[in-house]
Amino acid sequence: MPKLFDRIGIDINQKLPLEQAIEWAVKHKVPFIDLCLDQTPELLKGEKKRARSARRKLEKADVRLGLHTLSGVNVAETSPFVSKAADEYLAAYIQAARDLGAGWIVVHGGYHFGGDKRARMDAAVARIGKAAKLAEKKKAKLLLENLNPEPEQAEVHYLANDIEECKYYFDRLDSPALGWSFTVNHAHIRPNRIDEFMTRLDLKRCGEVRLADCRGTHEEHLRPGEGTIDFPAMFAAIEKSGYRGHYMQAFGSLDDMLTGRATLAALAEKGTKK
Repeated sequence: MPKLFDRIGIDINQKLPLEQAIEWAVKHKVPFIDLCLDQTPELLKGEKKRARSARRKLEKADVRLGLHTLSGVNVAETSPFVSKAADEYLAAYIQAARDLGAGWIVVHGGYHFGGDKRARMDAAVARIGKAAKLAEKKKAKLLLENLNPEPEQAEVHYLANDIEECKYYFDRLDSPALGWSFTVNHAHIRPNRIDEFMTRLDLKRCGEVRLADCRGTHEEHLRPGEGTIDFPAMFAAIEKSGYRGHYMQAFGSLDDMLTGRATLAALAEKGTKK
């Protein structure tokens, strides 16, 4: 079993384009990276030459790539024309993952505006279900991320931000091409609780654990120790469950996350030794 340090990656997101992200990961010996391709739309339009070159570099360096769609693209879209575009967006990411050899694609449950919540959830479930069938054919893996609760008075609310909403999605989506991206800091925002997410959702479906600290009051991506998450206890519970996948940092700068790998590995060791 690899040391936990060797299972901790870095979400580069849009901080670097594809080629620079690979060079950076190779230079710093980062084993897992997440990348959003929206800044390089040509890669979502089937630019094969760049994809083949990037894939060779990733395989040679044994760096494992995941793709991360934008949560701002509303997967729960119900409007004509825009609904078709949301389908095409997910399909483009699935094809890009195949071209690049990406091991997973993080997707989201969309968002609603109050009274349209159920209609939006049903639209999102149908759209993700359709995308999952395509992912099965393309041998890709989708990971649905639990998103952050917004303040009650906010007009717009992310979906799949609490246990009941997540269960609504996962209970209706049973494709082997769909798993869970467990974002710990989102599960720590009150009234959510990390331990409840771990007991009521199936960690066997989990393909990535996303890490940042927060104070439990609102959406934050703080460095470990700047918030109130008990990382040793969290690592102990996740590892005890049998999870042996990768962890993905998503906070601060790239340098912050380079330092964070050792910090988090030490906190994990502290928790699992108890």
